[in-house]
Amino acid sequence: MLEKQSNLKAWLYLLPAMLLLLVFTFYPLFNAFYLAFLKNYSYLNGTADGYTLFGNFIDVVKGANFRVAMKNTSIIVFVSVPISVIVAILISVALNSIKKFQGFFQTIFFLPYVTNAIAIGMAFAFIFHQDYGLFNYILGFFGINPVNWVGLGASWNTAMFALLVYTVWGGLAFKIMVFLAGLQNIDKQYYDAARVDATPKHRVLTRITIPLLSPMIAYITITSFIGAFKAYRTIIGMFGPTLRPPGTLSKDSLITIVGLVYDSIAQADAVGKISQAAAASIILFLITLAFTGIQALVSKKRIHY
Repeated sequence: MLEKQSNLKAWLYLLPAMLLLLVFTFYPLFNAFYLAFLKNYSYLNGTADGYTLFGNFIDVVKGANFRVAMKNTSIIVFVSVPISVIVAILISVALNSIKKFQGFFQTIFFLPYVTNAIAIGMAFAFIFHQDYGLFNYILGFFGINPVNWVGLGASWNTAMFALLVYTVWGGLAFKIMVFLAGLQNIDKQYYDAARVDATPKHRVLTRITIPLLSPMIAYITITSFIGAFKAYRTIIGMFGPTLRPPGTLSKDSLITIVGLVYDSIAQADAVGKISQAAAASIILFLITLAFTGIQALVSKKRIHY
C-alpha cells in the first residue's frame, strides 16, 4: 500500500514535466514525421493529395541550396568542434593551475554562455568590420592590409573564417566549465607520482590528464557535434536573415541545414513547403543520429573510467 502511494506521488510530481515534454517535444516530433510524408500539403488550407514515401525528401535533396547547406554544415561541424575542444582543454588545464584568480577567470570565460547569441554575433560582425574592426586593427600591427571579412561583397572564404572564429569562441564557455570540473575531480596522487618521477609537463597532459578526462571529452565532443549540426543563430547574428554577407551571390550563402528548414517555413504559403521543411528536419535528425551513434561506439574504446 505504501509502495503504491509512493508511486502515485512520484507520477504526480512527474506529471507537469511529462505534459510539457508531450506538448513541446513529442508532439512536434511526431507531427514532423507525419508532415514529411504528405503529398502537396497546403498549410493554408490544411489539405493534401494523399501520401508520398520519398517525394518530399527528394525535393529537399534536389533543391538549389541543399548542397550548399550540407557543405556549410559539414565545415562548421568538422572544423569548429575539434578546435574548440582542444582549445577548451588547454584553457581548462591553464585555469586549473591558477589558484589566486581562478574564480574571476571562470566568470570571464563563462559570460558567452549566458549572453544572447544574436547580440554576440552582432558584436563579432563589428569586430570583423573592414574599416574599424578590432581584427583588422590587430592585423595592421603585422603589416597586413585590412581584409573585407563580412562586409559588402565579402567572399565566402573570409565570411566562413569569421563565422568559425565566432563559433569556436562561443562554444568555449560550457566546455571549459565541464573540463574544469573534471580536472578538479582527478586524484592528486597521479600528479604527485609524476612530479616524483620528474615527468615532463607535456607527458603529464597526454598520459595522465587527457586519459582521466576522457569521459568528459567524449561527452563534450558528442554534444558539441550535435549542437554544431544545428548551427543557425550564430549565422543570423553575424549576417542577418539573408545568411550571407551583403552583395554576395546565393552560391556564397552560409546557409546550414537548419537554415534550409527555416527557409522552407518562411514559404509556408506555397504548396508542399511545410512538408519539405519537415523532411529537411528529419534528414538532419537522421544524420545527427547516425553520426552520434558511430562516435559513441568509437569513444567507448578510448574512454578510461
